[in-house]
Amino acid sequence: MLVKRVLLLVPLNCFGHVVATTEIAKLLVDRDDRIYVTVLTMRLPFDSHNQHTTLTSSTFSERIEILHLSPENPGSSGSPGQDVFSYVASYKTLVKEVVSNQTQSDSSPSSQRLVGFFLDMFCSTMIDVASELGVPSYIYYTSNATFLGFILHIQTLYDEKKLNFTQLEDSNAELIIPSLVKPLPTKVLPSLVFNNDLVRTFLGNTRRFRETKGILVNTFIEYESHAINSLSGGKIPPMYHVGPILNRGSDQSDKCRDFMEWLDQQPKSSVVFLCFGSMGCFDADQVKEIAYALEQTKNRFLWSLRKPPPKGQIRLPTDYADVRDILTEEFLNRTAEIGKVIGWAPQGTILAHPAIGGFVSLCGWNSVLESLWNGVPIAAWPMYAEQQFLAFQMVVELGIAVEIKMDYRKELTSESVILVSSEEIVGGISSVMEQDSEVRKRVVKMSEKSKKSLIKGGSSYCSLGRLIRDVINPQ
Repeated sequence: MLVKRVLLLVPLNCFGHVVATTEIAKLLVDRDDRIYVTVLTMRLPFDSHNQHTTLTSSTFSERIEILHLSPENPGSSGSPGQDVFSYVASYKTLVKEVVSNQTQSDSSPSSQRLVGFFLDMFCSTMIDVASELGVPSYIYYTSNATFLGFILHIQTLYDEKKLNFTQLEDSNAELIIPSLVKPLPTKVLPSLVFNNDLVRTFLGNTRRFRETKGILVNTFIEYESHAINSLSGGKIPPMYHVGPILNRGSDQSDKCRDFMEWLDQQPKSSVVFLCFGSMGCFDADQVKEIAYALEQTKNRFLWSLRKPPPKGQIRLPTDYADVRDILTEEFLNRTAEIGKVIGWAPQGTILAHPAIGGFVSLCGWNSVLESLWNGVPIAAWPMYAEQQFLAFQMVVELGIAVEIKMDYRKELTSESVILVSSEEIVGGISSVMEQDSEVRKRVVKMSEKSKKSLIKGGSSYCSLGRLIRDVINPQ
């Protein structure tokens, strides 16, 4: 009799994290017929409309089940960052009940066995639930290995050296980070390290990574050989590089048909795509600078423009009912032949289109992987979280991106505004659209390596095989 090996996957319910989790679920069940996956999603406190909980089990393999959890008392409205950890912790009792009931409900308990929890990098508190149920935990790190090395390093500095990172704010210092080859300027450190309360909470979450049986990272060794090698040697649990894991779906909805048909009519690599993720948005002054820059470059463009939430409210951006609410009729008329302004965009689908030649991006890790996979160079305009760090890695360490403003910050909980000038935007777009640049050549080579890593015998294919072996047949 085939014994089902059940894996419980717990993502943070943000779009990029959910996509990465469901895609690794698909890889796991495709590689081994014994594996069954249950994905538990938890609504976030600042996602009042539950916008990201749209997955259904019917979307995937019959061996992947999606369960949406919603506690009777979902806690405070909270904010991204510090509160998200306590909010996730508030689900622990419910998760234990759901998993226990699910395991015990099978008419033949011997036919299935819960073999592990795969926990999002923000959900390490669920290690406690796994321990109570007597199963091992693995962290699924949805950023890259270099940033994992960074955050583990500063956790060590914080614990052993009592380093106060607030002293580094606004300094010109550089840090030596084992996972980086070059010194890291403090201007591209994540903002959280300058907030004592937030960094204490964040590093408390990171500290627990060391309690797990392993860490999955959505990366491939050809991109991060130095970082991956720096993390070997037994100081942390075994690491498995299993990427690039991307959203393989494509959006063919009526909403997308107009601009996709427009892209079909454009020459190869002629369009610059501007998209700033599920949380990226700008105020009116910054939108004017972008619009002016697009006119100045005279490049074809596709611009995903989102409406900010009301001031003082922490919500996801929305689409404009009419872009004329933010852009002038004159701009739209003058650029009608060369550009399209749209709302939400299926980023992966657009980046795969042959007409796209450059990508103005906030440099979230999923965006980086999607651009590399499709051989599209990035003009880096990071905003929050680890994006400045990832931009530094691409622009300075690897030479596979160009800079618009690498140290730009627009935190989700702050109303402070830094205006990026149209001149800076023009410079970045002009550079990223150069057809014979060294940056473009490096990106094309990295694209080839990313695809080879996933085929049979590739580096990530083999690493995923080791993970499955270690989970199903632990020593």
